[in-house]
Amino acid sequence: MPSKTRVSAFRPHRDDVLLCVASVLAGLFLWSLGVHSSPNRNLLPDWAALVPLFVLGAMELLRRTAPRVTLPVGTVGIIADQFTVGNMATVLIFTDLMYAAVVYGKPSMARRLPVSTGLITIAVTIASVAWLRTPQALLIGVITGIVSFGPALTGATLRNHREAAEAARLRAEQTALLAEMDRSQAVVAERARMARELHDMVANHLSAIAIHSTAALSIDSPATSRDALGVIRENSVQGLAEMRRLIGLLRDAGAEQEPVAVPSLDGLDVLVGKARVNGAGSGLDFVLEDTRADGEPLPAPVELAAYRIVQESLTNALKHAVPGTVRVRLTSADGLLTVRVDSPYGERPGPRAPGSGAGLVGMRERTELLGGAFHAGRAGTVWQVRASLPAEEKAVTG
Repeated sequence: MPSKTRVSAFRPHRDDVLLCVASVLAGLFLWSLGVHSSPNRNLLPDWAALVPLFVLGAMELLRRTAPRVTLPVGTVGIIADQFTVGNMATVLIFTDLMYAAVVYGKPSMARRLPVSTGLITIAVTIASVAWLRTPQALLIGVITGIVSFGPALTGATLRNHREAAEAARLRAEQTALLAEMDRSQAVVAERARMARELHDMVANHLSAIAIHSTAALSIDSPATSRDALGVIRENSVQGLAEMRRLIGLLRDAGAEQEPVAVPSLDGLDVLVGKARVNGAGSGLDFVLEDTRADGEPLPAPVELAAYRIVQESLTNALKHAVPGTVRVRLTSADGLLTVRVDSPYGERPGPRAPGSGAGLVGMRERTELLGGAFHAGRAGTVWQVRASLPAEEKAVTG
């Protein structure tokens, strides 16, 4: 496997093969016409200029895959070309190798080459002027810059643009991913809120219907059946009305609607009264103790949460409590509204409505969303529900 990977790493790109063939053919064509870059140099035969041409042309095959090899070999080749009559194609191939080394090489090479070629250009220019002492000596430095520094700078500019574009693409993908995560979390939170509202609005009526229908079926008494049917009809009508209102809100979520009355603690008397009627047949009594100061303002989310917690606690009492007194207590102190519901706990005779546990989950979620504390559990012969909610506006909105 390592040898196969090594072979594929040095496999030339198709465009590099075409560039190699075109460069070598162009160099051969110029040589055949007798077009040389330095025709006055007769140190070696004319055909010697073809050796650097073929060597640098072969390096074109590896310009993308092995820039650390092609650049040193190309540098040696261009220096050797200066001892022959020269070939313009060899010089052009070297400039491309320099450009490719910056574009396709490692980041350290891309940073180092523009600086090093710039320093070499300056050094060659100073040395040429100091040695020849003629203005034409500046041309040597200019040509050196065109052959080495120019391609390196061009490659560095292109590479920087590519890296900036890639970074922008990654940021866009991350932004889109975060937006999708936010959307998914918002959908999940909205579904949880809808589930809590649906459960709190309808569960109370359905629980009463389940209890009284079970009583009507299990107790062979016309009077009991008549009372149970009356409670069933009242709760089914109210539950159906609330269900229709909720469905209307969901269907017309984007349309302008009339304000909907939000349950508040002022309606606890009515809520406890309904529970008292529904639980009379099971031997349950319901008592409300509100020790808060009169007219004490509360944030709307706190009032709604407290109302729903009391509502769900009364529903659970109707389904599971043994005969006795269910006490609902509201107190306010130290910036906290405390909701307490105590229900008699034990083996319950007669019909019992099933429970799913979703009510306790909903009460805990409502409390924690407001930054409060929730507890529900058995304490001897009493089932206790405790919820402490922040009673100050800044605590809820902060």
